[in-house]
Amino acid sequence: MDNLTELKAIWHSAKTDDLPDAAEMLQVIKRFRSRRLRKKWMVIGTAGLLAVLMCVILLISEFKLVSTYVGGILIASAALLLAVNNIRSLKRFNRLDNCSNREFLNFIEQTRLNQIYFYKRTQVVMMILCSVGLMLYLLEPAAKDLRMTLVLLAGTFGWLMFSWLVIRPRVFKRNQKTLEELRSRIEHISEQLR
Repeated sequence: MDNLTELKAIWHSAKTDDLPDAAEMLQVIKRFRSRRLRKKWMVIGTAGLLAVLMCVILLISEFKLVSTYVGGILIASAALLLAVNNIRSLKRFNRLDNCSNREFLNFIEQTRLNQIYFYKRTQVVMMILCSVGLMLYLLEPAAKDLRMTLVLLAGTFGWLMFSWLVIRPRVFKRNQKTLEELRSRIEHISEQLR
């Protein structure tokens, strides 16, 4: 009898103030899913529009240097690579509709691993394609004047380095922090339910 009384006392003394209820947790999951889906669709649309726009510009305009065409093709291919990558990840997010806490934790962990792979591999390839393409594409408009060429290429190179060394790591850290907070919150709830 003492064990039952002690168990009841422990059960009633457990602090659950910081735990969200089930409805709130479902809202968190749905909000996470809808934000990510909206962001992915915007990236797909923007990348597709950039690729189409670049191809149209290359077909309509008459450029004298081959480097302009090569640069345009590299920029369009980087945009298409980004769109394809996001289309592939849409499948995972569309399957995340009704899931348990454990399934959502597995989903968050896979999302984190995918983010790391994207940051270390895919984004590097896309940034290289886009950077080289942009440098080559800007050669023709600036080729008439050496000073103009140097200023334009230096400015472009400076912006690309700023994007690569400052913006890219900050965005990665912010996304990792968001995923980690969500994962720890779900994990805390799962631990309480055991």
